[in-house]
Amino acid sequence: MVPDAAALDETAWREVNAAIAQVLAKRPPAARRQLALFVRILDTLPLFRWGRRFHALGAARRVRFLDAMQYSPIPLLRRGVWGLRTLIFLGYYARPEVQTTLGYRASPRGWAARR
Repeated sequence: MVPDAAALDETAWREVNAAIAQVLAKRPPAARRQLALFVRILDTLPLFRWGRRFHALGAARRVRFLDAMQYSPIPLLRRGVWGLRTLIFLGYYARPEVQTTLGYRASPRGWAARR
């Protein structure tokens, strides 16, 4: 979902996972269970097409599968993938080195910090 994520090292992946975990910790337990179930469903669905689970697919097939799911005619699948994608983007782009690379300069102090 984030092509540059392939180059992340172990420390960066820990940061991504920590940011996602922090956000999920604020959600109700039922929402966390739904997300876990959805991830298990996404891992299982490729069995019907390629005979392998998502985690066992190569990168090209993973991309094809996720692309198909994000444009699925089934609204629940489509929304779930977009929600998962949002979490992944949050984890990746919340890292300070990515923000610096992008030139992101937001501050809790608002516009006054830029003056």
